[in-house]
Amino acid sequence: MSKSPKQIVKEFHQANIINTELDFKDYFHEELVLIWNSADGLSIMNYDDLIAFFSEIRRTYEDLRIEISHILNDGNHITIRYKHYVRTIENPEEELGISHFIGIWEIKDQKMYRGHLISQPVTDHDDTTESYHKVKV
Repeated sequence: MSKSPKQIVKEFHQANIINTELDFKDYFHEELVLIWNSADGLSIMNYDDLIAFFSEIRRTYEDLRIEISHILNDGNHITIRYKHYVRTIENPEEELGISHFIGIWEIKDQKMYRGHLISQPVTDHDDTTESYHKVKV
């Protein structure tokens, strides 16, 4: 049974990528391209780059939680706004908000195919102890 583009993106972002053997092939198209603007500048990643990135995340953190505030659907394009929270291996009792994201994904063949991502690190002025007000999920 096929999933809607919104279901695909939401399911991936709600998956426990740290503590489960998530098969990225279920979510990422083999011809994936992600254009990511972050505080470090522009990164253009392909499928293998993204798999390596998530391998490093698994190695670095005890837990990663994503809190979604918005998911908007326009045909095969999904816009998602979310925040990352982590627990480090050194201090697994403390959860830290580390970054804010807005992404736009094009879905092709039931997989995330083209992505545009903007991220910003959390600052002292951010409210990372309170949840986003969920507007459209």
